[in-house]
Amino acid sequence: MLRYTLMRLGIFAGCLVVVWGLVYSGIAPRGLGDSNYMWVVLLSLVISAPISFVALRKERDRASAQVVQKVERVKSNLEANRSQEDEAVDDVARAQGRTQGQTS
Repeated sequence: MLRYTLMRLGIFAGCLVVVWGLVYSGIAPRGLGDSNYMWVVLLSLVISAPISFVALRKERDRASAQVVQKVERVKSNLEANRSQEDEAVDDVARAQGRTQGQTS
């Protein structure tokens, strides 16, 4: 997951450098007034999103598989804990039933 995130940031940084170069060379339009930095960042985000979607497909699938495995492991651990709690409650109830039967 960290690898995928770093790759996305790398693509964004590359787009940021390219867009910054295009804006300051006059090829791409500048933002209005003091909004030029925001314009460069937003344009970089818009350009990097589809590039990341296409270029990082395999890495995204790999990260997704890791997340699914982790969720399945957590679910199985939770189910195991639930069954242990149920057994403990049943054992306590049986023990209380035996002591009440002996005292009656």
